[in-house]
This record gives sequence, C-alpha cells and structure tokens, in this order.
Amino acid sequence: MIGVRLVQKVSSTPVFARVAPHVVPALDRAVHRLTRGKVLLSAQLLPGVVLTARGARSGQRRSTPLACMPVEDGWVLIGSNFGRTGHPAWTRNLMVHPDAEISWKGAEIPVTARLLEGEERAEVWKAALVFWPPYATYQARVEREIRLFRITRRAGDGPPG
Repeated sequence: MIGVRLVQKVSSTPVFARVAPHVVPALDRAVHRLTRGKVLLSAQLLPGVVLTARGARSGQRRSTPLACMPVEDGWVLIGSNFGRTGHPAWTRNLMVHPDAEISWKGAEIPVTARLLEGEERAEVWKAALVFWPPYATYQARVEREIRLFRITRRAGDGPPG
C-alpha cells in the first residue's frame, strides 16, 4: 500500500505531468508489443487498456495505452492528460468516431464510447476520485473539465472480460 501512495504522490506533481506523457505511453507500447498484448507496464498500478480509435481528422487508426476504471458494464476512460492543459487527442477521436477497439488483458474487444455528462458524469467522477485520488490534483491544475467516457462492448459482442 505504501508503494501505491508514493506513486500517487509522485504522479500528482507538475514534473510528472511534464515527463509522464512522453515516457509512460512509450514504455507501455513497447511492453504491450513484446508481450503480444498481455501486459501493460502501467497496469501494474492501475488497470489499463490499449485504445485503438480512428483519428478525428485523419481517420487513421491510432493506438493509445490508457489507464481505465473497470465498471459493471464495461470501462471508464478518464481524459486527465496527467493534469496538462489540453484535452488528450484520443478524447476528440472518440467524440468523432465512438466505435473503437480496446486490448484488454490480451483480448481485442470492439467497443463503443460515450462521453459522460451531467449527473452521470458527476457520479462517475466521484468513483474515479476514490479509484485514483490524483485525478483531483489533475482537475485542480486545469480549467477544462476532464472528459470521462463509458466504454462498452458493441451490441452482440458479449459481457466485459
């Protein structure tokens, strides 16, 4: 537990916000590739997926390793961008092209994303703060509202694994 608290404290710092976006995804991609989709390095602390969505403008497939919060009907993706000012690109991609795929524990799963708003977002945000308290620090650092997406299997593709 002390290791998790230390990581939470470090991940709440401005230095982490500057460095992590360049280091964490690169390490995750490399480990994910080397283990044939079975392991994400960052998932040793938080559950993680590799989201593959079409680019909002280009339409090209983009793969992004992300922490996720598993929920009863799927997953929640949190567009914290490590507390940096802009929304992460993957959030815009999902808003334009909500049908995507995730790699979850080695399985490729077709999903649909839905941006959470209003009361539903507020409820999920409270759960996200319990799940990973540094999200509160990330939100406090930025003026934008951090985007939350509920990701569910596309109809007819079975329950989450």
